[in-house]
Amino acid sequence: MRHRLRVTQEADGARLDRFLADALPEHSRSRWQRAIAAGEVTVDGRAAGAGLRLKAGQAVEAAEPEPEPTALQAEPLDLRVVYEDAELLVVDKPAGLVVHPGAGRRGGTLANALVHRFRDLPTVGGTDRPGIVHRLDKDTSGLMLVARTERSHRALSRALAERRVERRYWGMVWGDPGESGRVEAPIGRDPRSRVRMAVTAGGRPAATAFRRLAAYGFASELELALETGRTHQIRVHLAHLRHPVVGDATYGGLAPAAAGVPPGLRPALGAAARRLGRQALHAARLRFPHPVRGDMLEYESPLPPDLEALREALRALLPA
Repeated sequence: MRHRLRVTQEADGARLDRFLADALPEHSRSRWQRAIAAGEVTVDGRAAGAGLRLKAGQAVEAAEPEPEPTALQAEPLDLRVVYEDAELLVVDKPAGLVVHPGAGRRGGTLANALVHRFRDLPTVGGTDRPGIVHRLDKDTSGLMLVARTERSHRALSRALAERRVERRYWGMVWGDPGESGRVEAPIGRDPRSRVRMAVTAGGRPAATAFRRLAAYGFASELELALETGRTHQIRVHLAHLRHPVVGDATYGGLAPAAAGVPPGLRPALGAAARRLGRQALHAARLRFPHPVRGDMLEYESPLPPDLEALREALRALLPA
């Protein structure tokens, strides 16, 4: 598809790549730069560079830029899509599934499954992260946003940065942090372990709000709201409060003794946490503005069976 555009008075003096990105926002500026470099864009019938300053009245002709291909192998993995339209997806990720490839892992990820099912995902966020707007930890289940176009990826990423995307989590923690509260503490790499994050003076600002849903004596169900999106944020903040997420082997969630559990109950509670095999954390609700229409969308995900089983086990073991 070819686009024929006339430079308006308002666009006089604009760079060619910026003009195209503003006039045809369904494609990113970097993608238009690739099209320009490939000779697919002309100004008054002549090839031009991305930095050319345009003049009002000039004619710009541009071929639809080809997407940057992903190198990911498409894999037919199970994928639960909660919502789908031409612009975005809402996916319910199971626990144990890595979101995208990283060091030492090239396959078996959500990104591989997305590439198999949806061939046209944008790579604006990276060729190994097609459509990915935000992430969940491997062992956190629940709802995720995925963009199907470049304009939606930019719009959803901007909405996330501006805190117009509401993400609510369900979590089970040891002890009782109170009826409600807010943790505001910077998070950075743990200086003692490269695989952990920690509250540290040199970290990035982070804030998490919580509300108690139920208490079982030595454990509590919480609703948690992210105000920022740091790596392992909820897990780190709750461990900082000394109420780690149940089952979280990285941040102390296998040791109920920290919550003042009587010695007689500790073996059974510890066994319940180990049986879970992951942190008791679930991205339960997602509310966000549609990237094109602007109307608010909201989706919920029920607790998966392993978290329901944990809740019943703790209810049976802990005093009311």
